[in-house]
Amino acid sequence: MNSTVGWRSLMARTKTPPPTSTLVLLVRHGQTATTGTLLPGRAAGLHLADAGRAQAERVAARIAELKNVAAVYASPLERARETATSIARALQLKTRVDKGLLECDFGEWTGSELKTLMKLPEWKAVQRYPSGFRFPGGESFTDMQTRIVDTVNRLCDRHRGGVVVAVSHADPIKAAVAHALGTHLDLFQRIVISTCSVTAVAYGAHGPTVLTVNSTGGSLVQLRPS
Repeated sequence: MNSTVGWRSLMARTKTPPPTSTLVLLVRHGQTATTGTLLPGRAAGLHLADAGRAQAERVAARIAELKNVAAVYASPLERARETATSIARALQLKTRVDKGLLECDFGEWTGSELKTLMKLPEWKAVQRYPSGFRFPGGESFTDMQTRIVDTVNRLCDRHRGGVVVAVSHADPIKAAVAHALGTHLDLFQRIVISTCSVTAVAYGAHGPTVLTVNSTGGSLVQLRPS
């Protein structure tokens, strides 16, 4: 092979920048009046409590320190949209609503008290065998995980190389984290996602890298694959 051609070929390969990853910030909505007591699911009309609005402002300030934030997405439910609005305002962006970020459809369990649900024999399946459970009249955990993972992948394709904020709910975020970690869905209940916490996952050419889970304070500026 001609040495000049070989040298040029090597230089061309050397100058090719490495594939950039897309940073997805999964944010749980802020606290509501029913957080920790009811299973509101997809029921309409649940807004942020005063504490939740304060949480939203704090997480907005943390995210506003980041550069290259391309978009802010939210579940259609009020509590998620209100949280996203605070973040979008701090970034001078508009909130985009995406149904893929919705809460799990709890079907007949929607609106029930958690203390009542915990007494049901099915509750053990929810905690120990979620991959085999479907909420009566609602969604299965496996369907929920497929939905949230497909949604995150779609947002990554749309904003390749940028930073995307996605405001969702505890169970979908836990399911996304489990998938990114390669953890079986039956273990996803071991993951904690607090209100207005930030979970950061970098999606690159070789798959996801989990940078932080359930972050509720401190700077996000240094988040990057090491």
